[in-house]
Amino acid sequence: MALFAISHLVILSHILIALVCFTSPCFSFKAKHFNLTTSATHWSSAGATWYGSPDGAGSDGGSCGYGNAVSQAPFSSLVTGIGPSLYKSGKECGACYQVKCTKKVHPMCSGKGVRVVITDFCPGGPCVSQSAHFDLSGTAFGSMAIPGHEHKLRDAGVLQIRYARVACDYSRKNIVFHIDQGSNPEYFAVVIEFEEGDGDLAKVELKETKSSTSTTDQWRKMQQSWGAVWKLDAGSELHPPFSIRLTSQYSDQILVAKNVIPTGWQPGATYRSLVNYI
Repeated sequence: MALFAISHLVILSHILIALVCFTSPCFSFKAKHFNLTTSATHWSSAGATWYGSPDGAGSDGGSCGYGNAVSQAPFSSLVTGIGPSLYKSGKECGACYQVKCTKKVHPMCSGKGVRVVITDFCPGGPCVSQSAHFDLSGTAFGSMAIPGHEHKLRDAGVLQIRYARVACDYSRKNIVFHIDQGSNPEYFAVVIEFEEGDGDLAKVELKETKSSTSTTDQWRKMQQSWGAVWKLDAGSELHPPFSIRLTSQYSDQILVAKNVIPTGWQPGATYRSLVNYI
């Protein structure tokens, strides 16, 4: 009888939710999208190599534009360059993957998954000859090994691994905006870092403070310049402070970092928001 009553309560709750959504707007994910934090993990096969120093972050920055942040927390050198099939002209910068290898492939493999972030592009060699390829940092590659045997695994050459797209987890760190050095009062470009959940963005928009000569109060679409850099070439002077609106790639979830770029902002400066996706 208890199970019968519970099932009827569940059904009733779904009916009530449907009625509420029918009569007023509901804030939810679109059906065509999925949430990486709750979706099942789907593993695929790929090749893997490593580059840079054995205990390093691959390169100092990489083609996504994160700079020396790749070696610092929360990236902590657990990063990867990626072949064209997954890099997608930089649209997947910031995306997170689990990678692992098994003892069937190499005796030094631990079989445990390691979460890595796409921060760089791998343009040649096995990165283009294989359908999917991860050019991992030395740190990330070694993290797939049995503890104490990292150097033996790094001697494996091209390694066959398993990989899966997963949600990013930066331990509740809020999203950061690093202003590109080329920015000026009419051109604004920013590197966006530490998006939890999806990790990558479908759309970025900017809203400026109303000026004395304008009554508009609208969001202006920014363009992906390269990697994780988004730009707005306004053609006229922009009026800070700026709010930035972010739309995630998979869940279509929207966040607004209100007035995150202050009056008197400087090229090269980093500004921390109060928001993130999880």
